[in-house]
Amino acid sequence: MFATRQNRIAALAAFAVMLGLWPAATVRAKNVDLSTVPDRDTVQLTIYNSEDITLVRETRKVSFKPGVNPLQFSWANTLIDPTSVELRFLTDADKLDVLDTTFPHDKPQMLYWNVQSEIDGEATVEITYFTSGITWSADYVCIANREETEMGFEGFVRVSNNSGEKYDDAQVRLVVGRINLVEKIAQLAQVPMDEVAGMEKGAREHLRRRVAKEAMGAPALEMPAAAPAQPQKPKQIVKEGLSEYFIYTIEGTETIADGWSKRMRSFEGTTVPFKIEYRYREPEYGPRLVRMYLLANDEESKLGTTPLPDGMVRLFRRNGRDGMSFLVAQPIKYVPIGDKIELNLGPDPEVIFELVNRRVWRDNLWMHVHGADLFRRVDQPGVRIEVNSTVAGWDEHTQFAQRVRNYSKKPIRLEVRRSFAGHVEFQSELEAKSHDYRTVQYQAAVDPGEKAELEYEIVEHQGRNKKQDNVTVREG
Repeated sequence: MFATRQNRIAALAAFAVMLGLWPAATVRAKNVDLSTVPDRDTVQLTIYNSEDITLVRETRKVSFKPGVNPLQFSWANTLIDPTSVELRFLTDADKLDVLDTTFPHDKPQMLYWNVQSEIDGEATVEITYFTSGITWSADYVCIANREETEMGFEGFVRVSNNSGEKYDDAQVRLVVGRINLVEKIAQLAQVPMDEVAGMEKGAREHLRRRVAKEAMGAPALEMPAAAPAQPQKPKQIVKEGLSEYFIYTIEGTETIADGWSKRMRSFEGTTVPFKIEYRYREPEYGPRLVRMYLLANDEESKLGTTPLPDGMVRLFRRNGRDGMSFLVAQPIKYVPIGDKIELNLGPDPEVIFELVNRRVWRDNLWMHVHGADLFRRVDQPGVRIEVNSTVAGWDEHTQFAQRVRNYSKKPIRLEVRRSFAGHVEFQSELEAKSHDYRTVQYQAAVDPGEKAELEYEIVEHQGRNKKQDNVTVREG
């Protein structure tokens, strides 16, 4: 950021120690001709939403004179972290040296580097720093065909800049996932993780900047040679796999103006196969049967080349009349390679789903005789109920019919999960299985225009009959 506006480097190498006009000592020029300040050659933004930090790398070609050259950097009206600003030389590094860095009291939001030069000419410098206020978000547009067998799947990234600075022709990189900065600080400082928060603030922040820059950093930017203008093409995201997170690089460069958002294509649309499943999972979807589109982030589904960032999916369906119907807008969380993408379309009006309670009864009834450590089962013929006794345990049976009516023109496949509290036996011929210790799962298929009654019985052991706290699945 050199000085054609606020927040740029406002001066360049002044012509220090010239032919004995100044002594050979560290000085700072008070008057510098700013008209010769060059524009940036390259700038790179690496945006990390989780910490609200963006690592900025920019390169410029600066003219130096032999001796001491003052270089000025300003960050007025921006969110730049001044303690993170660093300067290094990409060319002639053995002939250029930063003598010191000063923060003048009479010019706030500004610093000076005094650069000792052995060259008389141009050198390339790189300036890096952290800024806040730059964020990104992902969104996806999916368009299913009329037959609901495959969909177009396109990804986009929107970058919003509220940092106070405009970045022209910037290369944009996105950090997806989470960088465990606390763990990395602990490793660098060789202290337990729970002691990081108690470190002296300045030391902790110094280490935080260092490990964040190492994690988000990259080799110095290459300065591409001027080339004939090429036809614009959609941007593609290139991935760099790391242990805890991924860094995406948006192909090409974009101008990210301050106070504006810019939407960029993250990957090309592709035709992705998917399946439809009807689900009943009350803890996840409430007490209703919902219709799901199921696909996977894998090569078989023509995806799987990269994890998918958190974002919003907007799903449409072609209606066969040169138009589309909007189905759902749903947020998705980070989808690793090989993981599933599940889109909930809500209830289907053409599929009726109801639970019918057919019969309830109790048996295996036990009484506790007062004044004695005596229990008697009394639901058998010829057993007399003692007057001085209370109910101590029983089994409660409930027979259900899960009715499904399919009024659509397609066969449907459904999966039902039901959870029960206490000591329960689930009895059915539905080939049910345990999903977890309190949940039973079974599946069924219903042809178009047909109905099905999926029957099962629940036995709840109560009182002294209760021996455990789980569900047992029994066939029959």
